[in-house]
Amino acid sequence: MAEQRRQLSHLDAEGRARMVDISQKQESVREAVARGRVSVSPATLALLKEAALPKGDVLTVAQVAGIMAAKRTAELIPMCHPIPLSGIDVRLWLSDEPPAVEIEARVRTKAATGVEMEALSAVSAAALTVYDMCKSAQRDMVIEGIRLISKTGGTRGDYVRPGESPPPQA
Repeated sequence: MAEQRRQLSHLDAEGRARMVDISQKQESVREAVARGRVSVSPATLALLKEAALPKGDVLTVAQVAGIMAAKRTAELIPMCHPIPLSGIDVRLWLSDEPPAVEIEARVRTKAATGVEMEALSAVSAAALTVYDMCKSAQRDMVIEGIRLISKTGGTRGDYVRPGESPPPQA
């Protein structure tokens, strides 16, 4: 158990939660990319393509929600550090097979900690917004596959999720 506590940086020696002290870490340029999707029915996909949903432009509103969520991640995730974000790009697109709204968020900073949680928060909020705006047409949509695709920078180096191709540079 003691070995596991040493590996979990958000726990102190007694196993209590703490925010990690990053004051001694070097700032570096960091980027994280996350993806996810909202699976929809063919009928809902058709409504999205026709921009015929009553709440308005689903993809644009979800994009803005994702950007806002990335900026507020430290308020939502208890042990996240509030960090200055230098760039947030949230993209949504429609997929025919299987029918879905695909979501990708790319977040950048120059800081002493990474932006993985900000990218994941952006995808999550965008997906929830798609659900909210489409629920009058379909209640059984599925939010799925929210995952970190890649991250760059920091002391532990770069990461690309196995089985995923690294996203092109922005």
